[in-house]
Amino acid sequence: MNNASGKNPLFLGSHPLGKGCPVCIVFEAGATHNGLESALKLGDMSAEAHADAIKFQMLRSYRLVPDPSVMFTYKVLLDRATGQTETVEESLQAILKRRELSPEDWTRLIRRCRERGILFFATASHQDEMAFLAEQGVDCVKIASGDITCHHLLRQAATYPWIVQIDTGNATIGEVEQAVDVLETAGCRRIIINHCPTGYPPRLDGVNLRVIQTLQTMFPYPIAFSDHTPGCTMDIAAVALGAGMLEKTISLDRTIRSPEHIMSLEPHEGAAFVRTIREVEQALGSQRRILQPQERANAAVARRSVTAAHDLPAGHVLVQEDLDYARPETGIPACCDTQLLGRALRRTVRAGEQFSWSCLE
Repeated sequence: MNNASGKNPLFLGSHPLGKGCPVCIVFEAGATHNGLESALKLGDMSAEAHADAIKFQMLRSYRLVPDPSVMFTYKVLLDRATGQTETVEESLQAILKRRELSPEDWTRLIRRCRERGILFFATASHQDEMAFLAEQGVDCVKIASGDITCHHLLRQAATYPWIVQIDTGNATIGEVEQAVDVLETAGCRRIIINHCPTGYPPRLDGVNLRVIQTLQTMFPYPIAFSDHTPGCTMDIAAVALGAGMLEKTISLDRTIRSPEHIMSLEPHEGAAFVRTIREVEQALGSQRRILQPQERANAAVARRSVTAAHDLPAGHVLVQEDLDYARPETGIPACCDTQLLGRALRRTVRAGEQFSWSCLE
């Protein structure tokens, strides 16, 4: 099995996912573009920020939400300086309509991402969308939180030799287990499970980052964190808890009047986000305590040697009262002091002088 628990990592494109592998940073643009031109700009933004991948959402609004009277409530940012927001209610079909792209548009967007060296994948809602993505050579498909119980869609996704990601927002652990079981039964062993708190942004008490660890203990697959909170605080914590992938929403302008822009990264923030995550994973280091050369040098300066508490004549037999301790550790280390007790001096040792093994009988 090629998964996070084995010796061989799971590969998303050329990016390995698994224990000890770099965090895969994915920028989410599916909800924050309003057509091809903005989608292309968001792809460029991701490449310039050195993210590993960008994710979009394939859909047909009338097909996914046939009833235009179904409403969706969300917040928009009115003023960056004050943080003033407004609550908006809008037809869900109208919201999704803004995100539609033609097959020709998708082809151009996928080509642009490849030219910029950014991995492209997408959420798919129907089998024909999956077939299109497969024809385009896409290595991964994502199943939205709302479709985690649509087992028919999961079985369709499992028929392709790609990675299947599942979002877990609003799902119970039992429903996540069922979804994974459906994929495995259908022959899929290339799976990523996304811990995905709901809300745009979610309540802090609903983020439940420790679920990442729960999922790690339950499944032999990489666990990702789909973040819908502002800034990078939750992402840093997720990496510290072992998330192997981060998905972060991006926007060309957080004040755009549409869902998810309010908590997204803007172009000037993308590179800083990636740099922060890379610094965090570098600082997490290894579970083993491995001293760096500078740490060894600092230790010698900070630690003490055994020194003479007062002038001591040749032939004197050392007792504890004769010993003192002072930096640096360039003589006999302080931890070896008991090895001096009861031994005679070959020569005179002055107060404050470091003892050496050569001065002892």
